[in-house]
Amino acid sequence: MEKNKKIEVTEEIKTMLNDSTALYFTDFTGMTVAEANELRDEFHKSNIKYRVVKNTLLKRALGDSDNYSEQVEEFSKYLVGPTGVIFAGEDPVSPAKIIKKFFDKSEKPKLKIAYLDNQIFGGEQLNMLASMLTKEEVIAGICGSLNSPASGIVGSINALMRDLFSVIEEVAKKNNN
Repeated sequence: MEKNKKIEVTEEIKTMLNDSTALYFTDFTGMTVAEANELRDEFHKSNIKYRVVKNTLLKRALGDSDNYSEQVEEFSKYLVGPTGVIFAGEDPVSPAKIIKKFFDKSEKPKLKIAYLDNQIFGGEQLNMLASMLTKEEVIAGICGSLNSPASGIVGSINALMRDLFSVIEEVAKKNNN
């Protein structure tokens, strides 16, 4: 690869690093082209960036990045062999769910590490990461909790009105007799 191309790729990766909320490093060894394309499509549908990149260029971009420059040495331990990098957007958990879904089907790709919330998670922790709630699931849970008291109050008022209506109806019947 030409020097100018390396600089261009490094800058592109650095930009993606600076825009990401979490990183996932995978080993895609043994994946077919069809499997790789299917995985890329899943990431694309979820607005997640995925890139296969040379480890040396990734190390350089990590060192130059605003968010991950302090972790370069720790990450370097895992940047051996083929590496696919997943750059999480707003939701740092969605990539884990997608990786797990694919891994459960074909045991590929293998998660090397994930870095989110300033913590490194090893590949053996994929199930735990994938079981975490996504941002949308957390928001839905909060909204559901907020609606629960209101729906309880509405239900109580409706029951009270129904009971009151029944009493008024009984009184009206007695007065008509």
